[in-house]
Amino acid sequence: MPDFADTRVSLAGIGALQGVALTASSSGACVVRVGGIEVTARVVSGLTVAANDQLLFVRRGPTYWAIAKVPAAPSSPPTPPAAGSGPDGGDTSPDPKPVVKTGRLVCSPVATATYRDGVWRTDIGAVNSADTYQGRYTGSSFGRMTGCVFYGSTPRSLAGATVTGATVQVRRLTSGDYAARTATLRLVTQSTRPSGAPTLNETTTGPSLAVNATNNAFAIPTSWAQAMVDGTRGGLAISITSDDPYIRLAGRASWSAAWTMTINWRRG
Repeated sequence: MPDFADTRVSLAGIGALQGVALTASSSGACVVRVGGIEVTARVVSGLTVAANDQLLFVRRGPTYWAIAKVPAAPSSPPTPPAAGSGPDGGDTSPDPKPVVKTGRLVCSPVATATYRDGVWRTDIGAVNSADTYQGRYTGSSFGRMTGCVFYGSTPRSLAGATVTGATVQVRRLTSGDYAARTATLRLVTQSTRPSGAPTLNETTTGPSLAVNATNNAFAIPTSWAQAMVDGTRGGLAISITSDDPYIRLAGRASWSAAWTMTINWRRG
């Protein structure tokens, strides 16, 4: 069949074309309609063409080449990519970083009291708001004293948090000499005043104060405050195994801020 394509319209240089096979391929060629004209097209090796196949063509000079069949449209839309996957199939987005929360908890003591000779002292004021004493006054016939502070359940409200620091407020009152003296600090098991002796545990150097001096932010070991948050400990004490130094630190009745503990914490 003669090729009249050049007498109708030039298709040279416009890239791939789409057309329809009018005959099956034979001896590497077939008759096709492309761009509104009928031509004989060469068929690339390996491509089998049947009549009515939709084909893609390229033109090189006067020759048309059938290079591929046009597939039918899909019966359903393709499945979209999984959420978070990139178009290049790369890694999914990382998990968001955990939110870190921080805060500060102020714990007022539920009781301040002094233990001596097997009983809690009541001669120095109400038993649960008394001043806290350490040691023994020179020449006294009574035994050594242990001043205790109990924080109740307030520290436990932070259960699960990590303590990052803790301080207490302390004031020394008149008793003993006036020079600066250092208390010995103990960690107490009970969170409320027991009927009997307090259970004393860990020990560390306490505040050093002259009479009438105040320390509004004496740092206690972070692990001690953590133990109170975790519920394994409940209070503080000043206590020594000798008579000196004899020290009196204010309790709740003498100073409203006495032994108030501030805990800094974080979660996450």
